[in-house]
Order: sequence, then C-alpha cells, then structure tokens
Amino acid sequence: MIDREIKRSLGQMIKGVQVVAASHNGLTRAYTSHWVTQISFEEPIVMASVSPKHDTYPLMVESNKFTVSLLASDQIYEGQYFSYPGHKFKYAAPEYLEMDDAGLPFVPNSIAWLTCETFERIERFDHDLFLANVTSVREGRLGEPPLLYSARHGWRVTGENARAKGQSIRDELLARVDDLDQPNEDG
Repeated sequence: MIDREIKRSLGQMIKGVQVVAASHNGLTRAYTSHWVTQISFEEPIVMASVSPKHDTYPLMVESNKFTVSLLASDQIYEGQYFSYPGHKFKYAAPEYLEMDDAGLPFVPNSIAWLTCETFERIERFDHDLFLANVTSVREGRLGEPPLLYSARHGWRVTGENARAKGQSIRDELLARVDDLDQPNEDG
C-alpha cells in the first residue's frame, strides 16, 4: 500500500483522459484511462498501463491491438461511463463507442483516436505496461481542449495559457545563455 503522503503527492499529477478499447472474436470492451502516454519523439510509440483485472485486458493481449480515443473537455459523460465497467451501466450508452472500417472501437467526436499494435508487454506490479506502435490515427476535433484528470482534484478542463500571448519563455532563456557566452569588459 502506498504511503498516504506519497499518494496525496502523486494525486496532484494531472493528465489527459483517454478511452482505451479493444475487440477480439466479436467482443468489444473499453475503459477510461489517464495512464497512456507517448514515450518516443522519433517513433510513434505509446505506453498504456493496464490492470489485468480489467475486462479489456484479455482482449488487448489476444488481439495485440487497441485503440486510444483522446477525450475533449465536453466528453465528461463518455469519460465517466467508461470509468466503470460498462456492465455496471448495463451497456446503456452504445452511442459512446463506434467501430471504424477495420472493426476497431473508438469514441466518436473525440479529439483524435489512435490505433496501436503492441510490440511488448511488461508484467509488473498491479498493472502491465503495453508498449505499442501507433499504426494509424484519425483526427477528430483537434482544436478542442482536452479533458483532464487528477486523482486529487478529479475531472478538469484545460485552462488558460500559462504565458502571455506573444511571450516566448524559450527565447528569453536563450537570450540569457547568449549573455553568459558574451565576454564581459573585464576579459
């Protein structure tokens, strides 16, 4: 069990919300996650952290494929629906999941959805890590702000810009570096 102070601190982390889904042998399952992340700049690779207890897990293992739908800030219903196993909601909202031309599930009207093919699964702790190549992407509403989640603060919407319009923190820092590289009058 995680120490209470560590858990509270980890709960401050805020991340984008996704719906991870998989299909195999006619069965489709999906769950809400905030534990999917890009892990490479040079290759389109993501990592998904998945509990073996979840009903989507065996479909991901058997098919070696899964999809990731990036939720927009107005998709709180979709996020909440898939955050509990669908059977608890008696699969009452079929409109929240559609199949693409390849027969893979995605959340309609999301920011984007990715098709991922697993190349390695690391079995550790209470979650396994699925390392996967992003083999295709469909753009949805890329201009929309994403839905966010923090264990400590719950569901959130992306807020205002962190810097003033027209301000480049990077350029300001590079100017400081240039100033350090310039010889001073003493030498």
